[in-house]
This record gives sequence, C-alpha cells and structure tokens, in this order.
Amino acid sequence: MYRCVLSRIARRTPRFLVLSCSLVFLPALFAQQPIPESTENQSNRRIPERAPASMVSLQGVVRDPQGQSIASVTIELRAVGGAKSYAAVTDVEGIFRLREMHPGDYEIKLTREGFQALDMPEVHLNKPGSFAVEFTLQRWGETPPAGKGPSGVPGEPRMPAATATPTTPYPGLRGPSPEPTLVEVSPEQIPPASANFVPGPDRWAVPMPEWQRYETQPDVPYVKGHWYDPFNRNKLKGDYPIFGQRWFFDFTGTSKTGFDTRRLPVPSGLDSANPGSSGFFGRGEQAAVSENLRLSFDLFRGDTSFRPVDFRVRFTPEFNLNFLQAREHGIVDVDPRQGTTRFDSHVGLQEGFVEAKLHDLSPNYDFVSVRAGIQQFTSDFRGFLFSEEQPGVRIFGNLGSNRFAYNLAWFYFLEKNTNSGLNTFENRGQQVYLANLYVQDFLSKGYTTEFSFHYNRDNGGIHYDDNGFLVRPEPIGAVVNGQVNTHNIQAYYLGWASNGHIGRLNVSHAFYQALGHDDFNTIAGRRVDINARMGALELSIDKDWARYRASFFYASGDSSNRSGASRTDGTAHGFDAIVDDTHFAGSDFSFWNSEGIRLTGTGVGLVSPFSLLPSLRSNKEEGQANFVNPGLFLFNLGADFELTPKLRAFVNGNYLRFDRTESLELLLFQRPIAHSIGTDLGAGLEYRPPLSENIVIRGGASALVPGDGFKQIYNGQTLFSLFANVRFQF
Repeated sequence: MYRCVLSRIARRTPRFLVLSCSLVFLPALFAQQPIPESTENQSNRRIPERAPASMVSLQGVVRDPQGQSIASVTIELRAVGGAKSYAAVTDVEGIFRLREMHPGDYEIKLTREGFQALDMPEVHLNKPGSFAVEFTLQRWGETPPAGKGPSGVPGEPRMPAATATPTTPYPGLRGPSPEPTLVEVSPEQIPPASANFVPGPDRWAVPMPEWQRYETQPDVPYVKGHWYDPFNRNKLKGDYPIFGQRWFFDFTGTSKTGFDTRRLPVPSGLDSANPGSSGFFGRGEQAAVSENLRLSFDLFRGDTSFRPVDFRVRFTPEFNLNFLQAREHGIVDVDPRQGTTRFDSHVGLQEGFVEAKLHDLSPNYDFVSVRAGIQQFTSDFRGFLFSEEQPGVRIFGNLGSNRFAYNLAWFYFLEKNTNSGLNTFENRGQQVYLANLYVQDFLSKGYTTEFSFHYNRDNGGIHYDDNGFLVRPEPIGAVVNGQVNTHNIQAYYLGWASNGHIGRLNVSHAFYQALGHDDFNTIAGRRVDINARMGALELSIDKDWARYRASFFYASGDSSNRSGASRTDGTAHGFDAIVDDTHFAGSDFSFWNSEGIRLTGTGVGLVSPFSLLPSLRSNKEEGQANFVNPGLFLFNLGADFELTPKLRAFVNGNYLRFDRTESLELLLFQRPIAHSIGTDLGAGLEYRPPLSENIVIRGGASALVPGDGFKQIYNGQTLFSLFANVRFQF
C-alpha cells in the first residue's frame, strides 16, 4: 500500500538517513508536539538541528498526490514494545520536525480530518543521527491517479469506496510495511563562501539596485538620493555616516515667514510729533512681518536605530528680520520721533550644546545622558509653565523599557532681543531648577502623566528693552511714585499634567500650585508671599474626519490692594508662569492667546503673546513674574476637520472672564470693573502640499468681541487679527 526509501545522506555533521514514503494525504508543515500521555522531558532544549550524538531526529514533509503540501497533519511515533511516544504537527508548508528521540523501532501514524490515515507498523530508527522522510496522503473518496493504488504507489490495485468487508479492507487500514531500502548517497559538497557572499567595505556602501518598472512614475523603490533631496537617502540628513561607521551628521534648515494684520487698543500718541491727536485711544491698526531662518547642525555618534546616541554636538544659529507698521507714535519706540515704522534684525544662538550618554541601563534602550549648553526645553505638554531655549545642564533618560522618562535640569538665563525674541549674550540674572517624571500608560493604555517641580529664582535688576521702554522693574506702582526698588522673586511650582487618551476620549490636563515670595511687589508696594494655582482640562473625541474639543482654563486672581488684604495677610493669589508658550484653547486661532494686549498708559501688558495669563507683567520674556493680577476663567469649544489628507480646518470659540478685578481697579484708579472680558472667535486652515512637515502653510482670522469689563478698561471696539505663516524645512 506504500513504499519507503531510507537513504543515508552526508552533511557537515554525522550522516543522516532519508526515508521517502508515498502516502495518501495533503501537504502540511508540523511543529513538534509530544503526545500528552507519554511526553519526554525536554527541559534541556538544545539548538535546532544539533541533536546529541546518541539521539535521533526525524524531519520531513507531507504532500498530496498532486505534490501540494498539507498543513495540520498529526504525526505520531510510538516505540514498538515500549512506552515512549512523540508527536508533531505539520506547518503551513507541510513540514514537521521531531528532535532528540531515543533510537529504536517505531510505529508511525499520520492522521488528518478529510484524509485517509497512514499507518507504518515498524520503522527502524536504530542508529543515532538525523533522518528525512516524505509522505503522500490521499483525501477520502478521491480516486488515485491512473495506474496507482489508493496510497499513490504505481501498480498497486485500486480499492473500491470505503466499505468494511472481508474482501475489501477498510481504506484506513494498511498491511505490513516492507523493510525500507538503504541507498548510499555521495556526501554533499559545501560551496565556498564566495559563491554566496560578496565582501563589501561596510553596509552603508551597498549600491542601490536599478529599478525601471514604471517609466512615467518617479516615486518608485530604490530611488538614488541627492544632497539636495531630504526625502531619500542623504548624507546631510543622517542616512549615511559622515566618517567612520558610527558618526552621522544631520542638517536641518527652517524658514518661517509670518504676516499679521491686527487692531489693538493703543493710546493716541499725543505729543509734539503728532500735535493733531485727540482722544485717549488712538488708531490701533498695525501690520507686522517677520522672517526667521534657523540652521541646525547636528553631529552625533550612534547607529541610527532606536538606541539613544552616545555623543552629540549641536549648533543652531537663528536669523530674524522683522518689520512693524503702526498708526500712532510711541508704539515702535519710546522716542516718538522714530515715527510709526520699525525695521529690525537680530542673530541669536538658540542651541549650542554637547550631549553624552552616561550609561545604558537595560537592553531595552533605557539610558541616562547629560546635556550641557544652550538647549530647548518645554516642561509640560502644552507649554503652560516653562518653555525656553537657554543655557543649562540637563540630566535625562528613561526606565522600564521607556515607560518612565525623567529630567533633572538647571537653566541660567540670557536676556532676549525684544523684537525677535532670540537670545543675546547678556546675562539675565534668572535661574530655573526643575525635575519631572513622565509615566506612560498611567492607569490606562495610551495615557501619559507627568509630575514636576520647578524653582524660579529671579534676581531682577533694572533693564530697558531694545525699544527704550523700562521692563524691569515694571513701571507701575512704587516705580511711578518715584521709588524704584528692584526686587527678587523666589517661586516654587508643584505640577501634575497629562496627555493621551482613555478609550476613545482624548484627555489633556495640567495643574500647578505656586508658592514662595516676592520681596517687593510694585503693585502691592510691599513684600508678598505667593499662594496661587492654575488648572486646565481639555477633552476631545474623534469621529471620522473630525475632532470635537471642549476645554476649561483657570488661573487664580488676587484680591489684594494697598488698603485691603495685601496689607493684612501679605499674600498674593494671582497665578503667573515662569516663561509660558501656551498652545491651548485655540492657540493662534485665539485672539486672546496669540496677540499681546497692552494696558494703555501703564507700561505693562494685560496679556502677552502666546499666553493665556492676564499677569500684568511688562514683558513675558524680559519682565518679571507678577502674582498680583486678576486671574482668568476661560471656557472653550472647538473642532478640527481633516478635509483632505493635506488640508485641515479649525474653528474655535472662547468665553473669558477675570477671576478678580481688584488689582486692575487699583492699577487703573478705576472702579468698578466688571468681570467679563468677552467672546473670542477664530477659524483657519493648515495646508501641507507634500503631505509632510517640510512645507506647511497656515492662516486664519480671530476676533475679540468685548464684554463689559473689557469695555470699561478700553472701549467697545472689536479687536481682530488676520494672520498667515509659511514654513519651509529641509
């Protein structure tokens, strides 16, 4: 009913026997699986294909008569007259393997649903070594090929359909197996290494193969890169070593051009240069254009994988050109003779640091590194508290297969150029110490939380900005009264923030508690202790191509003034950040967030650009934190729409209120001032032509419709902004 050929074939290790049997079954591969009732102890598993010299291995393939492999065939081997048994199941290619069996005589049985079973009562595997076998199985009810019996063996008489009669044996039963025939085969000749391997100097020099499948389609595999092409392999973008095997160079060039037309509340500018002015508020329309060119040179040693770099040197200068057109004097410069236009330029060093990995902590890319020099750092997900590019020393890394990430940092500030916001080389006299810990998959998969501590030590001093305005100390309160007292601030922040999703719900939040003291607050006219807090929460959900957002922001306000609580309890409750760069509640599509609004006639701002806090500080970057301020309530609704893969639309609406107005009443000598600021509406588009971040065009419009409190401070005019910016990146 079947035929077997057992042959000896030489390999590099002792010879093995090949057993070739024609059977009736479909092809399938099998993985070794001992029979439960008598399994062998395989705790000392050895390398595949390397059985001990005293053991036997059997491997083979199962096919049907047409030569197709059969999967999920069970192969069972039971020792003749013994208790040992082994089993395996063929894989998708019909292959099975049985390793580390004891030599002896075995009964082999092959079974699979839908196929005729195959029994081999006695197969001799008496000699240690490896054996190979091939079986052929036939489906039930399938007629064997012409001239073959049901097992597929030529010349074997055909059996009728499955009927169990004395003259017609049941098709699943087989007679005794003939003794396998041993055939001696010449040893296999191992080819030389040169036949399979081509030596090369390194893996980076492997040439790109030619590819010409589509004559009119340029975007095909194996595109050869050029130095000016950032999308394919490029030595300037870190795709090849710049020298050696592990030193890489990455150049990034970014051009950002911004346009902004706006209406802001400004004073009339009544002076000898403009004697025809009348009224307190003047014409607030302004136009601003800026161009920033940022060049980043990054040399690092590593292997371009997920493994953190071993050593890095980065140098990033930034060039700025800016132009401002106003309609009133005294806006572009403290000297009204400078007119209503200003053109300025500046070059700043925004990054210049050395980084070294101190130690690898695990094989899962956990590490600890140190970075020293001017470096970029944002301490939370949305830039609520601290976002700067300043000199410092930072120790950072991760633990637990990157589930935990941490930072320990100290920054020593440089002064900023007023009109560009870039670094100068003048000492600022301010230091920030911080530590934070990020925990991924906190309570829920995909939800990351952060715990942080910040210490802001600002030693103040007297400082005038580049346009000639006094910004430190703030020109209000005691300074206006003729008493110029520089003051020092020591503020401590305890923070908890998060970003991610819990199920389908996207969640982002932040909470900060500020403590410490200001040794002379100019509005309070005395030393004040700090006890203030800030909270923010954004919830959003994605539905098809849209994301719907709802958010809330709160910053505590101060009710202190010279004749009231400030004199009695000496505590300032208005929250202020170190240097924030807030991206929340609409970001640049929010007028309140994106435009700086000055308090006319005071020399301080109600709110700074890209900040939500009405902090009453002279300048977000050059001034000092002020904890005697009105605070804020903000309620937000918005949505983002993926119109196409390249085009995204945004709509945003905010309602704003002051928490407390006593500090404004004191500062402006005006009472009462209502709490309502107004309604802030915005909309815009973002377009990415190459479907990447290399070209991004972003533009929109926003407006602030004043509420009662805002009208009492300024007037009833609606403030607006039309903006656009274009970013190119190589």
